[in-house]
Amino acid sequence: MSRYRGPHFKKYAVWGILRGLTSKMPKDGNDLRNQSRSGKKSQYRIRLEEKQKLRFHYGLTERQLLKYVRIAGKSNGSTGQVLLQLLEMRLDYILFRLGMAPTIPGARQLVNHRHILVNGHIVDIPSYRCKPRDIFTTRDEQKSKALIQNYLDSSSYEELPKHLTLHSSQYKGLVNQIIDSKWVGLKINELLVVQYYSRQT
Repeated sequence: MSRYRGPHFKKYAVWGILRGLTSKMPKDGNDLRNQSRSGKKSQYRIRLEEKQKLRFHYGLTERQLLKYVRIAGKSNGSTGQVLLQLLEMRLDYILFRLGMAPTIPGARQLVNHRHILVNGHIVDIPSYRCKPRDIFTTRDEQKSKALIQNYLDSSSYEELPKHLTLHSSQYKGLVNQIIDSKWVGLKINELLVVQYYSRQT
């Protein structure tokens, strides 16, 4: 299953605003989830919706998300918490959280077009797994710096999670530590996602 490329507001109607999917907001500011179908949901549907919310927010394909669930299941600790840590430590998502890109697809494009350096080396893999003490900078080219500056200027201020630091004047960000679960940028019941995939892992 490929990445979702359809209308983003349709996803608002089901899950509310997913900041990683698009920087655009509904014009009337209403929570469009009120327009979704009501009625009692089955346990399967509840788990499916949590899984879909997670997948669309981080911009993953079905195969990618299943791969992360399997990796998390083989790791020490809570599978759900490890899963969220793996997703939050992706290069594209960290650039988004730093404000160096307006959305996760925008961050992925920056990486694919080789605008981003990690520890002084060009990395063009959006799924690159970042680790503590990694440093992110832009290429020393005017175009790269102009792109990042535009995103930084247009991004709305949000408190950075404690595992990240941004030096905007230097177009530089860094990872201080593995993210704590309370700083995850999405309200989700990760246990339901793990339960959804339980027969496939």
